[in-house]
Amino acid sequence: MKDGEWGRYPKPKKKVSDKPIEEVLKELRKPPFPHSDYRERSLKIHGLICAKCGREFDHTNRHLLTVHHKDGNPRNNPPDGSNWENLCVYCHDDEHSRELLGKYLTEGEEEE
Repeated sequence: MKDGEWGRYPKPKKKVSDKPIEEVLKELRKPPFPHSDYRERSLKIHGLICAKCGREFDHTNRHLLTVHHKDGNPRNNPPDGSNWENLCVYCHDDEHSRELLGKYLTEGEEEE
């Protein structure tokens, strides 16, 4: 067996792209689908502050600030930001756990 071959079949050789590396990197940096940059847009519109607890953020800790979709639909991303609110990770977690708790409690009431 030749070096670099495994099993019965030889490994397929990788095709080398004719594109310059800058162009390949530019394509890789593109968002996967339109409106996927809604986080950055929301941060620009609403600022680096949590809408629930009021904690302020800066460039060093902005990764702790998330975008919450008010209607629960992550595909609903209007350009004016009306479906978004910036929440810190703690408030965002609290918001979604309240929804789960509410559903759990209302399910018990329906059975009675």
